[in-house]
Order: sequence, then C-alpha cells, then structure tokens
Amino acid sequence: MITAQLESFEERLEELQVLLPEHYKELAMDQDRVPLSPSYGVYVDHERAGGLIFMTLRENGKMMGYFIGFISPGLHYNTCLSCKMDIFYVHPSIRGNGLPGLKLFRAVEKELKRRGVKRWYVGSKMKADASPLFKRLGFEPIEVYHSKWIGE
Repeated sequence: MITAQLESFEERLEELQVLLPEHYKELAMDQDRVPLSPSYGVYVDHERAGGLIFMTLRENGKMMGYFIGFISPGLHYNTCLSCKMDIFYVHPSIRGNGLPGLKLFRAVEKELKRRGVKRWYVGSKMKADASPLFKRLGFEPIEVYHSKWIGE
C-alpha cells in the first residue's frame, strides 16, 4: 500500500539521503561537472522557521518518493503566500499509472491549503516531463526556464 504523509525533513534526512543519488542520477544536468551536494542546513533552517514542506510517499513503510517545497510570501506579491517546488521524486518501481504522483501532489495541496498558501508553483525537467501530471491536477503552464553552462 502506498501512502502520502507530511514528515519532518530534519528527522527523515538520513532516509532521504538514500533516494537522492538515484534522483540525481536520473534527472540532474551536467553530472560530470556538478556533483550532488545539497545544502542540508538551509533546508533544516527553513523547516524550523516554518517555510518548508516535506511530503513523502511510502510503500509498506519504505520511502519511495517525496516533495520538497519552500513556502513564503511572493517577492513580487508580498500579500500572496506561495509555495515554490524545490524537487519531487517518485521511485521508478512505483511509477507508471500516475497514481502515486497524484496521491503525493494531492496530499501536498491539502497541506498547503491548511497553511494558507494561495499560489503553488511546480516544474519538471524537459527530459522527464511531468506536465501531464500537473495538467491532470489543474496546473497551467506559465513559464519556461532555459539553462546554459558558462563555467570552464
């Protein structure tokens, strides 16, 4: 059985660190130049200040996915509490029909509403486009980001 639940990032960090390398290997750009090296302290600080949401997917108790987002008033719209997705991941072994992703994002939305969030931003990598999931959940596309490596 797959469940979605709000958890403490700080308390579940060791467990999360098991999945992060798989997530990185599957989706990260420029892996030959940019190693996985999260700023865990920043996440913990945001969580302690009430500005982080960490929702997990579990199958029979084992973490199989997660959503991490940052909650704050918009920089351009100070009166609008917003959530900007940092990352999300659903383990390949439970993907396929979209149901785990739907479960995860519906649980996130419920929690964001409970916290008074008014606007929620999500996104996905082009090489693993989650737009069909987002469309099914009622999101609409608003922006496209571009990246260019300018390091040596």
